[in-house]
Amino acid sequence: MAPFTPPTLADYPIQGIDVSHHQGAIDWQALARQPKVRFAIMKATEGGDHRDKRFAENWKAAKDAGIVRGAYHFFTFCRPGREQARNLIKTVPVETDALPIAIDLEFTGNCGKVPTSDELSAEIGAFFAELNGAYPGKPIFYLNQQFFEQYFKGNEARFPDHHLWLRSIAQEPHQNDCRDWSIWQFADNGTLDGIHGPVDLNALCPSETGLAHLFPVLTAN
Repeated sequence: MAPFTPPTLADYPIQGIDVSHHQGAIDWQALARQPKVRFAIMKATEGGDHRDKRFAENWKAAKDAGIVRGAYHFFTFCRPGREQARNLIKTVPVETDALPIAIDLEFTGNCGKVPTSDELSAEIGAFFAELNGAYPGKPIFYLNQQFFEQYFKGNEARFPDHHLWLRSIAQEPHQNDCRDWSIWQFADNGTLDGIHGPVDLNALCPSETGLAHLFPVLTAN
C-alpha cells in the first residue's frame, strides 16, 4: 500500500482541528497564524451531566483569535437523549457565526451498551427534539466508517438531516470523493504551534457549500 499523504491546502483549502481538555492550555493566537487552522470543533459536553473543563475558555479564546468555532457533544448510549440535550443547552451559547452543533457517535470511550438501530435513532431523535432548533443549521454527525456501516448506511432517513464528519485516518474516505461527507478527520497525531502534544486534524470538503459561508475570507481567495 502506498504511504498516506495528508490532504494539501491546494486540494482542501479549509482545514481545522478538534480539541478537548486533553490538549491542555492552547495558544489560540499561535494557531490562528497557521493556514491549516481555519476552524476548531471543541468538546463541550458528554452524556447528561459532564462538561469539558476547558470548553468556556476555548470557546472565547478561539473567537478572539478569529478562528471559526464549533462545539461537539459526546453522545453516550446509557443516558436518555433528552437529558443529554439539556446538558448541551446549559453549556453551549447560541451564536450565528459558529458551526452547527456536532455530536460524536462512537463506541470508543462510551459505556458498554450497544444500541439497536431503533434505540439509537429514537434517542438521537429525542436529543434533537429537546434542542428544538435552538442552534442554527443542520447538525454535524461524527462517525467512523464502521459506525456508518452499522447504523447509517441505507438508513440515513431515520436520523435528522445532517452533515457527515467522517473519521478516516490514513486513507481517503470511500464516500464518493467527498460528495457524501462534509468534514474528514484525517489524522489524530497532528503537531501544531500552540498545542503541546498531538491533535486531531480535519478538512472541509471543497464542495460543501452549506458550511463554506462561514469562511468568507478564505473562500474569496
